[in-house]
Amino acid sequence: MATLRRKSYDLLDAISGGAVLRVRPKAMTVAVIIAGLLPIMWGEGTGSEVMQRIAAPMVAGMITPPLLLMLIVAIQEVHKDRDLSAASAAVT
Repeated sequence: MATLRRKSYDLLDAISGGAVLRVRPKAMTVAVIIAGLLPIMWGEGTGSEVMQRIAAPMVAGMITPPLLLMLIVAIQEVHKDRDLSAASAAVT
């Protein structure tokens, strides 16, 4: 995103462009991990109750951080840009 901002892109264009670059690797990683955890969650047999209790929070933990990270980073960049704009307007 910083590279796009240096090339004088609009802030929202830079955020969406940066998100597009980061979504695919994160989504693929999360999908593979969840694909490995789902059989553990749905498994039956000896020890499955313990493994299900371990797998359920891991699935939730793999879904929420990427979503929150992308939202928080985007919001942080918007606020940082507003602060910089306000500071430069106050100087001039």
